[in-house]
Amino acid sequence: MKQIAKLASYPASVLFYFLFGINMLVFHPVQWVCYNVFGYHAHKKSVDYFNWIILRCLNLLGTSFHVTINSSIPNNVPIIMVANHQSMWDIPPIIWFLRKYHPKFISKIELGKNIPSISYNLKYGGSVLIDRKNPRQAAGEIIKIARYVSEHNRSVVIFPEGTRSRDGQPKPFRQTGLLTLFKKAPNAYVLPVSISHSWKLQQYGMFPIPLGISMNIEVHPSIKVSNHAPDALIEIVETTIKDSIKH
Repeated sequence: MKQIAKLASYPASVLFYFLFGINMLVFHPVQWVCYNVFGYHAHKKSVDYFNWIILRCLNLLGTSFHVTINSSIPNNVPIIMVANHQSMWDIPPIIWFLRKYHPKFISKIELGKNIPSISYNLKYGGSVLIDRKNPRQAAGEIIKIARYVSEHNRSVVIFPEGTRSRDGQPKPFRQTGLLTLFKKAPNAYVLPVSISHSWKLQQYGMFPIPLGISMNIEVHPSIKVSNHAPDALIEIVETTIKDSIKH
């Protein structure tokens, strides 16, 4: 039965990637116009709807998204969204379902090169690109985004595992980036986010994408950075996230 389902996912995945590719090609010039002619807010709207269409394309594969927000999220404050990382498909639902909070990303530098729409947004939408082989450059970019979200009351998303989990089992959190964010954005609130079953979308690699995956995102109550010592806060956030990952 599993092999039949995998075979059925091949033609569906071809259709998905065809539509996904068109979406990237269409929204790249749309983003350029929005950013250069109309400014930040128009560009953000274009990114929001680019990711909304990605979610609709995934729906064609039978993918469903179940998002639970466990309490009200504070408004007009800087937010540090901390999430476990299971696949590249973690990102579109975060952008869409939490769009009110203007999520920006700490991404590897390779994603800023020659990927239509995605690279443009990472370079011009407020995110930062870090070179994981250059700790000084990475630290500087994390400081930069901490100051950015503090100044504009926006949010930064960090995946402290450093790389995605390929089987849904969370990896230990790396503390350096989190400690830098806590130090440079002391007025921020941390928003722990647990992501479940996203890894199943890439269990065969990039192709095919399995059919009928149910992805869960649980947004936990926010925690004020200044209310805890940094090391203790990391432990609280890591435990909160990992305890709610569904297996």
